Amino acid sequence: MAPPDNDVLWARSLRCSLGGSDVLTGVSVGVREGEILAVVGPRGSGKTTLMRCLSGQAVAQEGEVWFNSAPVHTMNTAQRERLRRDRFGWIDPEPGLVPELNGWENTALPLLLRGVSHRAARTAATEWLERLDIGAAARKRPAALTQSQRQRIAIARALVTTPSVLFADEPTATLHRADGAQVLRTLTAAARSHGITVLLATHDPEVAALADRTVALLDGRRVGSVTPADGAEGVTACSLSV
Repeated sequence: MAPPDNDVLWARSLRCSLGGSDVLTGVSVGVREGEILAVVGPRGSGKTTLMRCLSGQAVAQEGEVWFNSAPVHTMNTAQRERLRRDRFGWIDPEPGLVPELNGWENTALPLLLRGVSHRAARTAATEWLERLDIGAAARKRPAALTQSQRQRIAIARALVTTPSVLFADEPTATLHRADGAQVLRTLTAAARSHGITVLLATHDPEVAALADRTVALLDGRRVGSVTPADGAEGVTACSLSV
């Protein structure tokens, strides 16, 4: 079964187990092009595993994952790596910057690894740092920056290739609430202005409220899909592994 035409990502009946325990149990989800979708739930609910399966970092033991008309679940390792490099972006809770590189070099790294010229990569990196209000850190190394500044650079690095889909796994978990809220507002505004689809994993309802729609997980099962304005979250079944 092919995914709906308006879904850029679509998964059906994903099941995964890790160490003999179910991590995802029959989860199905669709993500529309240009949508910001929050995947919510407490720690250990399966959010990261679902994101890893949808992005091709992991393969579910059962079920299907489609990106546009391409079946991610049948791709080999090299094909999935190419997909992640060319079409997807990823943000972790920790910035993971290269300490020897300054702000713009860290941001430009994905472009440089693609073979983009030094000048073009620097221009694109600088533009994204300015959009994310971190242009002043372009020449500074990570050790000279605050955690919030480092995370903004990590976000710029994920966006510099203008990915079709951006996966953000608890992107502000290590930040103070005020810093986190500002970083997320900047991230979502940048994604919307460039038509980038975003999957945002979070356990924080205030973070989820920035999304267009919410899907909730609990103990590896999906428990619903609601808009943040409804003030509720629902559940259905899901299962995945890494």
